[in-house]
Amino acid sequence: MATKVLMEALSPTMEEGRLAKWTKNVGDVVKSGDTIAEVETDKAIMELVARGDGVLRARLIDEGATAPVGNLIGVIASADEDISAFGSGGGAAAAAAAAAPAPAPAETAPAAAAPAPTPAAAEPAGATRSSPLARRLAAEKGLALSSIQGSGPGGRIIRRDIEAAAVAAPAAAAAPSAGSKPTGVAVSMQIDGEHKDVALTQMRKTIARRLGESIGPIPTFFLTSEIDMTNVGKLREQMGAAGDAFKVSVNDIVIKAVAIALTRHPEVNAHWMGDSIRYFSAAHVGMAVATDDGLIVPVIRDAHLKGLGAIGKEARELAKRARERKLQPAEFTGGTFSVSNLGMFGIDQFTAIINPPEAAILAVGATETKPVWENGQFVPRQRMRVTMSCDHRIIDGAVGAKFLQTLRQLLEAPMMMLF
Repeated sequence: MATKVLMEALSPTMEEGRLAKWTKNVGDVVKSGDTIAEVETDKAIMELVARGDGVLRARLIDEGATAPVGNLIGVIASADEDISAFGSGGGAAAAAAAAAPAPAPAETAPAAAAPAPTPAAAEPAGATRSSPLARRLAAEKGLALSSIQGSGPGGRIIRRDIEAAAVAAPAAAAAPSAGSKPTGVAVSMQIDGEHKDVALTQMRKTIARRLGESIGPIPTFFLTSEIDMTNVGKLREQMGAAGDAFKVSVNDIVIKAVAIALTRHPEVNAHWMGDSIRYFSAAHVGMAVATDDGLIVPVIRDAHLKGLGAIGKEARELAKRARERKLQPAEFTGGTFSVSNLGMFGIDQFTAIINPPEAAILAVGATETKPVWENGQFVPRQRMRVTMSCDHRIIDGAVGAKFLQTLRQLLEAPMMMLF
């Protein structure tokens, strides 16, 4: 019996996926659990696996195309099974594949049998053959694929061809003509080079939708506090002197302090559920990470139970995986509170948008040396501004203020976090 290959929900918030790469060709034997494609979700590049045994008989969408969750994108069946009822699914590469005769099983194929179609053979008729990565790089550099000679199998354009073309000629000279339609990431560019329209990535689409859900319906108020970070600086110096394994960032210490404060103020550690408020006993702190495709918030779970060194190591690993688009759903879901830090960019103060259904988010600014009046004289002190965005449906002003008061106490006397 034929097995449908569907666009699966590979992340909790995924509504559609972009097929980044087919890893199996039409005619390949596949087993249940084999990876048959790589899909760009709203958060990462995930593997799509086969849900049945047989032969990949049809690929119903092309690499670079987008399909809603639940849509049919391929068919796995026995070599002699009729799959005409599944149609072509609108994929340019799939129409020919679905209409072609069923491939003979590999173990019984005669010596003179035609080989299974290669990725290049599955390209749309008349289109420039290229890898998904090459198409993305060409779009970023403003290069016309039709003007580039491919060096890959069957003349396929690959990464090194794009890099060579970018060195050989400026991007402006390689702008696509009016009729050029690069596959993969959709790009259009005016002939006079005044603008470039790049299709939204799945991550950017989700960011736009989620922020629209947040800024409009959530009644938000903001609380700002300036915190003395002098002792945090001394703590970092002491830990750094003990070796690289003990080095931590300001953000690591802020995350730890936030986690402890959340356990002392559970009314802030909450989700808005529509007809109820869900309060959490554990602090799962999300940290905003900027990637080339947009913002993602990996979560440090049970941060209140972890030491500064463990938080620092986990934060570095999660940030690296986020930028490589390798996070798993469990690593970016389930947060109860988020921290967004732009201090490393020299931003003094800003407000962040709440990540629903969370009740609040903390925006962290830069740490600066300022003169502070102490004991009849000005002394240099390290100061940092934080602003908490609060969902007023969950958090009242006094509740948010008490949370920030606790946070300030922990950061101004960081040794308190060790007990």
